[in-house]
Amino acid sequence: MTQLDEARTTKVARASAPPRARRFTAERVTQWMFLAPAILYVVAFFGYPVVKNLIMSFQDYSTRTFFTGEAPWVGFENYAEVLGSNLFGTTLLNTVLFTVGSIIGQFVIGLLFALFFNNKFPLSNIMRSLLLLPWLLPVIASTSVWKWILDQDSGVLNQLLGTFGIAPVPWLTSPDVALVAVVLVNIWLGIPFNVSLLYSGLQNIPEDLYEAAALDGATGWKAFWHITWPSLRPVVTVVLVLGVIYTLKVLDIILGLTGGGPANATQTLATDSYFRSFREFTFGTGAAVSNILILFSLVFAMFYLRANRKQVDE
Repeated sequence: MTQLDEARTTKVARASAPPRARRFTAERVTQWMFLAPAILYVVAFFGYPVVKNLIMSFQDYSTRTFFTGEAPWVGFENYAEVLGSNLFGTTLLNTVLFTVGSIIGQFVIGLLFALFFNNKFPLSNIMRSLLLLPWLLPVIASTSVWKWILDQDSGVLNQLLGTFGIAPVPWLTSPDVALVAVVLVNIWLGIPFNVSLLYSGLQNIPEDLYEAAALDGATGWKAFWHITWPSLRPVVTVVLVLGVIYTLKVLDIILGLTGGGPANATQTLATDSYFRSFREFTFGTGAAVSNILILFSLVFAMFYLRANRKQVDE
């Protein structure tokens, strides 16, 4: 075969082969076809409710809207009404106290339990499984049991305190104590989540580090501070940030125990949004409160993503 024939053959082969751009486009179309169901799901069940809620916060949206279909545009009046109400300061303070108290209690107790179960001893797996029980029970059932336990007259807790000569405590009926009681119940419900994640993080720490540190005399508190805590820090960040986001939107526990009372002592942004929307039927102001709550959650979510990216880079 001459050189001329070889050149013609090569030219024909290149012409018959699919272009690189066409192949690349086909691959992209296939990728988007696989992504399309997930994108549609997110848009339909997450994107639309968020956008609809944002639009409602700028409208006079009430029960009349369901019949007339009209929701007059009011701009920032709903936000002005919420921020200017006497209740907003109380709900904001209660939200902060409820969130901070719950997160500190859940994390500290959860870390202690995780360190305890990290030691190998008989029946540790069974005990750790039982610790997950509060997490597995329906929240409504748990709050009903706790409401009975914390009852001032016939509650088990007050009867137990009475054996030590302590007067009955109005756990759910006193404005001074109700928020503390709600925080304690939320801590009880959140401990399994913290234990599960922190225990998993402890399992990923190599035993060789502790053995090497023990040779240098670093045991007990020194081993925890110089080995356990630095190694556990990425998991701690996830636990704390997710805990804050989950706690900010807690609604069912408060409604089941106190209903936001007494005297708004346990009223938070989540319960305020619920009452405005489904008790007063002023969906516009209820949406405004929920958007403020979403804003707080987004701040913590951005903090989590930034901290997580920083840890990955390190």
